[in-house]
Amino acid sequence: MSEQPSALVTEPPPVPVLRGDDEAVAVARELARRFAVGAGGRDAGRVLPREQVDELSASGLLGISVPARFGGADVSVATLTEVFRSLATADASLAQIPHSHFVFLDALRRAGEEGQQRRFFAQALAGRRFANAQSERGGRTITEDATTLRPRPDGDGYLLTGEKFYCTGALFAHWLVVRAVLAGPPPGAPGESPDGAPGKVLIYLRRDTPGVRVDDDWDAMGQRTTASGTVHLDEVAVDADQIVPFTSIFDGPTTYGARAQVLHAALDVGLARGALDAAVAQVARARPWFESGVAHASDDPLLVQQAGELEIDVRGAQALLREAAVAIDTAELDPTDETTARASIATAVAKVAGARAAVRAASELFELGGTRSAAGALGLDRYWRDARTHTLHDPSRWKVQHIGRWLLTGTPPPRHGQL
Repeated sequence: MSEQPSALVTEPPPVPVLRGDDEAVAVARELARRFAVGAGGRDAGRVLPREQVDELSASGLLGISVPARFGGADVSVATLTEVFRSLATADASLAQIPHSHFVFLDALRRAGEEGQQRRFFAQALAGRRFANAQSERGGRTITEDATTLRPRPDGDGYLLTGEKFYCTGALFAHWLVVRAVLAGPPPGAPGESPDGAPGKVLIYLRRDTPGVRVDDDWDAMGQRTTASGTVHLDEVAVDADQIVPFTSIFDGPTTYGARAQVLHAALDVGLARGALDAAVAQVARARPWFESGVAHASDDPLLVQQAGELEIDVRGAQALLREAAVAIDTAELDPTDETTARASIATAVAKVAGARAAVRAASELFELGGTRSAAGALGLDRYWRDARTHTLHDPSRWKVQHIGRWLLTGTPPPRHGQL
């Protein structure tokens, strides 16, 4: 299906520049309060959250990770995770839209040149949205890319060709960040590996560039309103100043992958809290089981036990999320093999715990709420569908493996964007 008119991007109005961690969290919590209104209806009708995404741009939140020397608040990872957790309690689909925005601003911070940083950080401060065009359907694994960036025959820039799937937020993006393989670059081209093998690069591409097409074809059972779509790239002209190295980010100790993953964990933890809050509201309306002998469902000792167990899971996941964020902040003060490995392991722990809490809370909310909570009009199934869909991004089983090896033998986790 081709791009829908409702997904057309409009230029955001001038936005405030948020100045600190406390202000960022306060703004996120107020947005979450507003985004919760109508979230179920948006999911049920697959109504893309155009108005809410424009509110997000207008709030100033999209610039909070910009380094201070470029005019941003440069908030801590702990603050950034709390922003995502807060938004996800209200609407986990909407909260995921800015995930790639912050990940690729981080890539720019690590690997971009001064001029590129000045240009694109200014865009973020102005409320412009960056979305990913990273994963592909083909290839043996998700790390293999067929999208190529090759020098133009006349030597004037590059041409980009390929197709990307799972492009979260692409329908609302001002900029797409495309991961591609350099095909036959000249010596010293951006992204070339030390051994001369073609490396991977990120291309910061205006959404309306000729040759770019975004299809509104996302059809997953959950996260239905993430504004994802397939991105088609047909001989797209690219200038050298749009290209940022990607392969080299992993040459030394780095928290790049941990930063990306801790935000995914924050989405899961926020979703878990949202589901549990929904369960509490349903218990208040539920009839007690006749065998319990109590007047209210909230007094049923078996239900109380189950609710307590869920609260422990969700609070535990929240605590592990905070611990991981602090570990990343600490590692970024002194990024060594040891500190970055600890940050990656802490993040893996938080991601596994968050995923488990989200799926469990989203499922058991129906047990707490009883048969009435399964009414289609309530739309409470969105919590489970969102949790089950989002937690498939990165298999928990592999994170558990890395955690176990670190515990038993001190084996450091690998360096890549998923850990």
